[in-house]
Amino acid sequence: MTRVAIIGAGVSGLATAYALEKGAQAQNIDVQITVIEKQPRSGGKIWSRQEEGYLCEWGPNGFLDNKPATLDLCKALAIDGTLLRSNDNARKRFIFSDNMLHRLPENGPMFLGSKLISWPGKFRLAGEMFVPAKKDERDETLAEFGRRRLGAEALDKLIAPMAGGIFAGDPETMSLKSCFPRIAQLEQEYGGLLKAMIKLARKKKAERKAGKQVASAAGPGGVLTSFNGGIQELTDALQESLSATLRFGVAVESMEYFDNYILGLSDGSQLDADVVISAAPAHALSGMLKKMNGEAAKLLNQIPYAPMNVACFGFNRADLQCDLNGFGYLIPKKEGCSVLGTLWDSSIFPHRAPKDKVLLRSMMGGATRPQAIDLTDDQVLALVQADLERIMGIKATPEMVRIFRHQQAIPQYVSGHASLVAQIRQELSACKGFYLTGNAFEGIGLNDCVANANKTAAEVLAAL
Repeated sequence: MTRVAIIGAGVSGLATAYALEKGAQAQNIDVQITVIEKQPRSGGKIWSRQEEGYLCEWGPNGFLDNKPATLDLCKALAIDGTLLRSNDNARKRFIFSDNMLHRLPENGPMFLGSKLISWPGKFRLAGEMFVPAKKDERDETLAEFGRRRLGAEALDKLIAPMAGGIFAGDPETMSLKSCFPRIAQLEQEYGGLLKAMIKLARKKKAERKAGKQVASAAGPGGVLTSFNGGIQELTDALQESLSATLRFGVAVESMEYFDNYILGLSDGSQLDADVVISAAPAHALSGMLKKMNGEAAKLLNQIPYAPMNVACFGFNRADLQCDLNGFGYLIPKKEGCSVLGTLWDSSIFPHRAPKDKVLLRSMMGGATRPQAIDLTDDQVLALVQADLERIMGIKATPEMVRIFRHQQAIPQYVSGHASLVAQIRQELSACKGFYLTGNAFEGIGLNDCVANANKTAAEVLAAL
């Protein structure tokens, strides 16, 4: 029997345990799996909380349905029947610029009519067609790419807010090829984004005639999807499906290897394992590895994390005069607001708020405003309310407020990230039977976590 220890019971750890159990059963491989989690619950950053009748997501609020891994997992868990696709309102997204909300254009005529980008900015965007493709292999930042191909205005009003909304990141430091590999690929393959969009539009038209569908050229694509009870239904179902031993409230404090791995635990006990799979954050794994592999520990500590405050506000709908027909908005830094953006959660998923109520969820902090994590609850409340009044005209006092704090919310894929991850994997390759998964390395989204969990489980089974 092979003893497997999985560190972390977030979606990555749970999905890896699930794929490993199912694969081992199918291949007649005898494994004994133990999942170790320092928190008293599973789910990691995924936590759907009922607060005074409102459903507040502590972390992510769903996944896009344009990639198969998570949908396939839901089907395997027999929870695909409770999947909840977001309201059509979710297609309408906004940017707050020059003291007004601008709907993001979805096609050529909308782009030409939009006041978000000035006419000089639009001409500069159109000029992307004539910008030569990047030839060198240097890991370009998102900001460098944006200025080079699309212009400074597009960077400030489109790219930077998007980077803040997805990664809580700073485009001046973010690696393009690690954060948006599809965009980097389009430039190399087609010579530019507009050229790619034209050619892919022709391909899409032909495939639609053949009854097929393809994703958009550079956008994320897909429909935001969750469950009636929140995204935690996925991690709850994973936990319930496992035959593995789950140990909660116990942290791995050290790791050594002799004939097998010896994990020193926070309760004073130790766990022996033949295979160790880490689904822990990079900074947490760094502390565990100091004794066993100091160089890998140093490298892992070089992956930065951005802090984040999540402020959930519940209102009486009658107290609000604003239009809430949409997904929400993102805010360029130059606007001087305190939040990165606000999601209209009860418009995206209508049952997130009680009848005749509204749930708004604002994000504050990130790599560009890390000091926000040190604000008091009263300061967060006042700053979010000031932004809501300025942007949406909301003067009403919320009837429900919940503020969730994440000291290390989202790993940052800064320039050189892919090279750093390669160094980490190379350093750990000497540790036989040690595997890495989780969102610190190759994709922060829920779909990425599930796909990487499947890949990691397959690697372990192949080695066994």
